[in-house]
Amino acid sequence: MSVSLPKLSNKGLLDKFVPVLLVLTIILAGAVGALWQKVTVLEKGTPSTGSPTDTVGDTSGKLTADEASKLEKPSDKDHIRGSLNAEVFLIEYSDYQCPFCKTFDTTAQQAVAEYGDKLAWVYRHFPLDTLHPWARPAANAAECVSALGGNDAFWKFSDYVFANQETTLSEAGLKTAATKAGVKAADFSSCYAAKKYENIVDADYQSGSNAGVNGTPGNYIMNKNGDVWLVPGAVPFESLKVTIEEALK
Repeated sequence: MSVSLPKLSNKGLLDKFVPVLLVLTIILAGAVGALWQKVTVLEKGTPSTGSPTDTVGDTSGKLTADEASKLEKPSDKDHIRGSLNAEVFLIEYSDYQCPFCKTFDTTAQQAVAEYGDKLAWVYRHFPLDTLHPWARPAANAAECVSALGGNDAFWKFSDYVFANQETTLSEAGLKTAATKAGVKAADFSSCYAAKKYENIVDADYQSGSNAGVNGTPGNYIMNKNGDVWLVPGAVPFESLKVTIEEALK
């Protein structure tokens, strides 16, 4: 005895599979959205939604006295472009592989040029290791350059790395950046291989974490009175200028 099976029409197939495809599309969209939000938070220092947080770094503005006390004041152990006697400090926690840090580097240079002796720029390392595998090696390289060539060499190295971020983040590229800053290639290679100054990178990262930095660039403006303003992310110069002017009052 033969049994005849019912045949599904094209319309029947569509009726069965369209709901399944719709569900899969929604799941995929949610996963992509969550990933994008994570990257935004880590790199820009600000969440893509107004999610609550118990750390400093999600909104800009003047910090409370308690929050400000957690930010380490500039000292002669810092990398400073300017003077410790400046009226205002731009304190940046940065990552050499972060694209937003590359953008903000130009903004910070503009601030130094415009305000002259009134403003000093402090650079501290905050490598996002899970996102940027070359951030920490570049930070170690920068410390080698600083030790071998001094403060001016450090800033030349940093400027070169950010200006050539797409091609510099490799061992050969970092060596090129070091020689451009005036350091001998052999001396740099020896220091770099030994990871001689990784403790400085770790100390910078810890000070940023203590202050509440949760992404890069993590920027603060501090005046001589110890008042502190948070300016998270790669803000344009005009936005940064508003905070600097407030700090100078």
